[in-house]
Amino acid sequence: MVLKILVLWLLLCYSYSKAECLPDVQGLCIPGVTITEETEIDVTEEDLGTEIVTTTTTTVTTTTTTVTNENSGDILDGDNDYVTSKYEGDMDIDWGGQGPASIPSGNSCGQLGTDKCAMITGSGNSTSAMGVSGMGTTFINTIDISDLQIDNGGEVKYSIKVDKQDAQDRIYMHVSGFNGTTSVFSGTDILSESGVSTGYQSYNGTFDFSGVLNKIIVEVGGRDINMAVGPMFDDVTVDVFYNVINTIVTQHITTLEEIYYLNIFDPVELDFVEEVFEYNDVSMNEGEIEFVPIETPVEEITVASVELEIAEIEINLPDSEPEIVEVETEVEMEIEMEMEEIVIVEVEPEEEPIEESQEESQESEPEQPQTAQKEEDSKEKVEEEKSSEPKVSKKEKAATKIVKKIDDKARYDDASQTKTLIVMQILGNTKTFFDSQSYIQDTNVNEYLNKTIDDQYGMLFNMAQDNTIQEIIDAQY
Repeated sequence: MVLKILVLWLLLCYSYSKAECLPDVQGLCIPGVTITEETEIDVTEEDLGTEIVTTTTTTVTTTTTTVTNENSGDILDGDNDYVTSKYEGDMDIDWGGQGPASIPSGNSCGQLGTDKCAMITGSGNSTSAMGVSGMGTTFINTIDISDLQIDNGGEVKYSIKVDKQDAQDRIYMHVSGFNGTTSVFSGTDILSESGVSTGYQSYNGTFDFSGVLNKIIVEVGGRDINMAVGPMFDDVTVDVFYNVINTIVTQHITTLEEIYYLNIFDPVELDFVEEVFEYNDVSMNEGEIEFVPIETPVEEITVASVELEIAEIEINLPDSEPEIVEVETEVEMEIEMEMEEIVIVEVEPEEEPIEESQEESQESEPEQPQTAQKEEDSKEKVEEEKSSEPKVSKKEKAATKIVKKIDDKARYDDASQTKTLIVMQILGNTKTFFDSQSYIQDTNVNEYLNKTIDDQYGMLFNMAQDNTIQEIIDAQY
């Protein structure tokens, strides 16, 4: 029969460079490791009649979460295998898109270099395929990044070099991210607006995202207002930085069974077992139980240490003698009770109250001195008892307390026996018993060797020389 089942949950968190990365976080998380421990304690008690079995099962679940930031590299670089050479960011080939465009080279690219570059030549003013207004020409590039298996968010960083020779022209950078056909993020940066003279510039930008990302669309667009030399761009790069979260879950299960036996041990045996475990270290070695005595520090008992202990106890002992006060109180109460009995006997009525009362009054007069004398005798008795009682000194009381403090189990060991003996020597003022330097001076016994001592047997022998046996017997009386 199961008596009780107790389940206890404990949540313990340990963090090492704790990672900051909440679900659906936008952008990059802080790299680090988070270790979480969840402890489940299941306690079951089962009554089997002769014993109670308690089973404790502890399950520790450890969850280790590691957060890192990974980089895809430039996804517009053909060497990274995300795009073919046509869609690389060096703009040697037209990506394709909306409106008119050209791919000049040499000095026509201005400060972009003598290699090829891309030029916006459209003067229209419409909305691009990615939803950007003020567009005359676009270059569009769609990149599949599903191999990265991004599912915990991150950020997209781009860079682009622009040479806008006509201040009236405009150029923008647009990046969109998708999870399949679902938009994850969409951002547009106006690199150089119409009316702003910028010339040659290098631009950088960042777009944060959360969740899953497996496709990116890059659109570079703008307008050529004066139809002379339109905005030119080259060396486009796009890097995807994303969070990688690894979670490892481990479990450690331990089971402890305790058996409580009901009334099967003799009390003497239990005391013996308790003493064995109290004074020994018990261990299991290769299936065998080993008992190693516990070494306890041996107290050094000296006359000086015992005298100091007695002196400390003497200081705390009261000066009054409450026992004597109690005796006096008891004796006084006895005297009062005896006096009350005498009074009751004297006022007891008789058959002839009038005549008897006169006689009794005459007869009772000599009784009063007897009562007073009895009371005086009792007080003298109390004083004699008080004076005859032996007075116990503080030192004797302190010594008694020291002996009583000795534990029964240790009463017959060497230290306890030594302490008891020293206490007796101190009370008897013979503590020099322990002085190893003391010795007894031998006297000259030669002068006693020739002396004789008459005893009763010698006297009887001398008497027998001159008297008969009967005379010797009669001499004893």
